Amino acid sequence: MARTRDPHPGHRSVSGGLARAAIFGISDGLVSNVSLVIGIAGGGLSTSIVRLAGLAGAVAGAASMGAGEWVSVSAQNELIRREVEMERREIVNNPDFETLELAAFYEGHGMSKEQAASSAQEVMSKPELALIVHAREEFGIDVEDLPSPFRVAITSFVCFIVGALLPVLPWYVASGNAAKTTSVLVGVVAAAVVGALIGKSAELSIARTGVRQVLILLTACGVTYCIGLLLNTTVI
Repeated sequence: MARTRDPHPGHRSVSGGLARAAIFGISDGLVSNVSLVIGIAGGGLSTSIVRLAGLAGAVAGAASMGAGEWVSVSAQNELIRREVEMERREIVNNPDFETLELAAFYEGHGMSKEQAASSAQEVMSKPELALIVHAREEFGIDVEDLPSPFRVAITSFVCFIVGALLPVLPWYVASGNAAKTTSVLVGVVAAAVVGALIGKSAELSIARTGVRQVLILLTACGVTYCIGLLLNTTVI
């Protein structure tokens, strides 16, 4: 069977929330954990404590992120399904009003009044199609392409772990100022790469998005490190 050629080969799929979950997960994991590691190191704690805190922060943060995404997406889908079911009942019980409403949407998109009325009548003659069209016009959603809570949660969990573990790795091969410096450098490079990928995907300035991510990371590191220096707590 011949495959239908994609009429828009330049487009990428951005539905399902996976791209957002991946970017947010790795960025949040990177920024939060490098800040945690540097803040604890600034407090004068031992290398073993820094490593333990970094690992605990990575696992706890990833679990929280994954659970939060699952709850958030599940709740959103449940609310959407409720609204869709209400719309389904309206289409069945009050088709005349729903037809006029759909025609008004079409007129707002530039159709003539006659063409809008004719198109609305044609769509409303097919209840399932009418439901899909009304959902898109009224709520801006595609009822056939809701994000999967499980996939979003797993994506967020994995990406957070990856981002959070990067600044911890230097503490397994070094200690003291060398580990601090390397940890921050690893964070800066990773943040720059994440920013560049965001810029490339969104067709924005790669330099600007890369610098933006780096500045966010350095600001967070600076704040937590200063707090650690002020407290200067040593665990024996």
